Amino acid sequence: MALGMFLLALLLYIDRVCISVAKDPVAGELGLSDKAMGWVLSIFALGYALFQVPGGRLADRFGPRLALTSIVTFWSALTALTGAVWNYASLLFVRFFFGAGEAGAFPGMSRAIFSWIPLKERGLITGINFSGSRLGAAFALPFVAWLIDAYGWRMTFAILGVIGVVWAMGWWFLFRDDPTDHAAISEEEKEYIRTHRQQISSNTKSAKLPLGRLFSSSNMWMTMVQYFCSNFTFFFALTWLFPYLKSKYQLDAMEAGFYASAPFIFGAIGNWLAGWLVDYIYRQGRWNASRSLTAMIGFSLAAIGLIGSVYMDTALGAVAFLSLAILGADMTLPPSWTLCVDIGKQHSGTVSGAMNMAGNIGSFITALAFPYLQAWTGSVTPFFFVGAALNVLGVILWSRIKADRPIVEVAL
Repeated sequence: MALGMFLLALLLYIDRVCISVAKDPVAGELGLSDKAMGWVLSIFALGYALFQVPGGRLADRFGPRLALTSIVTFWSALTALTGAVWNYASLLFVRFFFGAGEAGAFPGMSRAIFSWIPLKERGLITGINFSGSRLGAAFALPFVAWLIDAYGWRMTFAILGVIGVVWAMGWWFLFRDDPTDHAAISEEEKEYIRTHRQQISSNTKSAKLPLGRLFSSSNMWMTMVQYFCSNFTFFFALTWLFPYLKSKYQLDAMEAGFYASAPFIFGAIGNWLAGWLVDYIYRQGRWNASRSLTAMIGFSLAAIGLIGSVYMDTALGAVAFLSLAILGADMTLPPSWTLCVDIGKQHSGTVSGAMNMAGNIGSFITALAFPYLQAWTGSVTPFFFVGAALNVLGVILWSRIKADRPIVEVAL
């Protein structure tokens, strides 16, 4: 199960980052400006944001086995179709629905974690999952640059689509929604999972989560806003970092790919570190601090990294500070997604979907803010200061978020 989710996160970001690497050949063939490409990059985030809650509810209702199989098959088809677009409008259409397709992936994983993973191990497994997405992005930058150079951007998207369908078939045949239904797991391991995973009391097992109740929770709103702040920083690395480094420091595509991959490797390290720290502090009997302290450290590092990068004159110096920023931003992921399972319980797919919706509104704004702020001010500096300010806001919000305050009360 853990390996399948790690590979899914890997695939998720290989498919997602491909459009950033293909920016120049796509824009050149279709005649698109940087502002037009900003909309291409951001329209994905809009579709991704809008379909987070429906994707999460799909996993809650039908289980992550069916939900993730369907979701990955759908988005893989849209990945392949990206290589068939013929103008700006068709590219926007395909990228919007590609984002909508990817939307249910992480909420579906959260629902699987609730059923499979003991409470005291959630931080590390979440960190491992998200490290897959960062390693996927790091691997994709030079790999996709090579694929595009060798086969062209259209064939590259088709190849990635086929890989996604292969994963979906493997998930359907190898995964089960409840570990007790999995024939390959021993009875001892099944008993361990049953007794150590978070329990649901009989009177709330079938309790529904109306959207009104979800969005009336102050805990939920603070969780959503802090994730908006985190994604604002990270999505820059996923969209504009490659073309920014390539243009500012006059690098070729392969050089820019290797430089731009470094922050994602540090992001993976941030996920591993934060996942370990969440579980370590939790085992000391400090449930709330295990989530909040880890996230506050991450947001602080992200703010420092963004500001520091502004004052670097070389690609290496800028990437060093941006790597610190992404390490910090990614340290907020294990506590954030673990928190969703904490407060969402059997509705963790819906709760994590709501949080990720807000986060990807931040992504949508990031993809547009970078080119538009640069056009309005003549400099990229304001963008980095806005990102740093949002990270400071994230620290403030986490000082008030409570992991032991569920949206629907359940017995622990």
